Amino acid sequence: MTNSAIAPLTTPPPSYPKDSFAIRFAPLALEEVYQLADDPANGAVVVFSGTVRNQTGGEPVIALEYEAYTPMALRVFSQIAADIRQQWTDVNRTIIHHRTGRLEIGEISVLIAVGCPHRSEAFAACQYAIDTLKQNAPIWKKEYFSNGEYRWSNCC
Repeated sequence: MTNSAIAPLTTPPPSYPKDSFAIRFAPLALEEVYQLADDPANGAVVVFSGTVRNQTGGEPVIALEYEAYTPMALRVFSQIAADIRQQWTDVNRTIIHHRTGRLEIGEISVLIAVGCPHRSEAFAACQYAIDTLKQNAPIWKKEYFSNGEYRWSNCC
């Protein structure tokens, strides 16, 4: 489950006290994540909201169910934040929250927010965070289709 962008974890990545990582069964709140990413030094807070859509590849979807190996997923989130700070040194906040359990169409499954003095770095870091999370986090989704079938796949 590694990729060239993230080295395997042998020691915990450095922690940044103003970052926030969570795996929750309860609904996620845009306002909460934005507030956690906000800082007076920011010129930008970029927020990515992943939501449950009503189709996959043209097949009607009625709901998703997410499962996670939480301890490892939180370590991956922390490593993503550490990698972001290596590449975009002005980033001052990285927030990554993900849901588990059954979600209906339109519900938020993942929120990522990056606070930074400059918008271009905030956008790039947020894009990196979601792309890397999708490749590396031990989070799986079960898609329920309108015909009664379901299918497991990697997250997001």
